[in-house]
Amino acid sequence: MTGRSPLAATEAQRAELTALAGSRDRGEADRSRAVLLTLSGWTSPRIAEAFGVREDTVRLWRSDFMKGGVAALRATVALGPAPVKSEAALRVALPLLAEPVADRPNWTIPRLRNEIEASAGVRISRSQLSKALRKKSFAGDVRGTR
Repeated sequence: MTGRSPLAATEAQRAELTALAGSRDRGEADRSRAVLLTLSGWTSPRIAEAFGVREDTVRLWRSDFMKGGVAALRATVALGPAPVKSEAALRVALPLLAEPVADRPNWTIPRLRNEIEASAGVRISRSQLSKALRKKSFAGDVRGTR
């Protein structure tokens, strides 16, 4: 039989956990609910079964809370490599697309890719260029027709 968790929380932490339990991010909400359930006496196996995760995952969530408080349960964005190609592509594409519509040629993704490669020497995929342009709001969310 497993013993009771030594987890403890102040009233302020409980209030923060309750607020985080209503988060739109499911991971944040699940982690905070698991800690709240631990505080109310639930065991790791019971919480793991309720959330459909392994017991080790529940223990990790509790450990994170014990080390870093409620902030440790919040979602974080994993760091990745810098978007070098996207930045280089946007340096070329943004001035081209900023010209008045009447004065500029009809830029398609393939034509922009060719211009970017010729100007900056960077080869970028269609999907990567499309994503970069959408982030900068130069491309609509609706698919075009051929």
